[in-house]
Amino acid sequence: MTENPLVALIATGTAPTETLATLALEQQRVIPADRRAFLHLAQRATAQPETAAFFRTLAEGEAEAARRLTAFATACGVDETRSRTYEPLPGCQSYPAYVAWLALNADPTDALLALTSNFAEWGAYCATIAGALRSHYAFTDEACAFFDFFAEPAPAGPRAEPADEQLVRHYSRTLQHYEATFWATLLPRP
Repeated sequence: MTENPLVALIATGTAPTETLATLALEQQRVIPADRRAFLHLAQRATAQPETAAFFRTLAEGEAEAARRLTAFATACGVDETRSRTYEPLPGCQSYPAYVAWLALNADPTDALLALTSNFAEWGAYCATIAGALRSHYAFTDEACAFFDFFAEPAPAGPRAEPADEQLVRHYSRTLQHYEATFWATLLPRP
């Protein structure tokens, strides 16, 4: 797992609650955007039924994550007004923007391979955060359910050969870069 300074702060209980609130607010934008991108990839993959089914499963997972996110946001002090008026941070929204770009431009199999390459790391971050929220921030199980959901093993994608292996590596590296940018953007500033 790549060192993630924000997850490390959360793990020790030293990340401010306001940073957690911003994480919740950003995820309120990421989750529906990723869900729509996965549904679009499923539509584009109609000639590849297993790939299309996998993207539909991912979209269903995003819908479940959205339901669970509400309790985390509430525990962080985010109310409906703040959620509605929140101005998203470009550094956090670059990841879902790139997922949307992949949904529009990448071969669906290549997008699948690139997206799944990061699932284990994201899941490990979520497991660490869920544990820290309970032990350092006294969040309830309901408030941690969003992170618990993603900490579970990700669904296994279908066996697939990339249309362009070099592009898959590029897509994967770019996604990892935007993931790192997401977390770095959320770091508390002195």
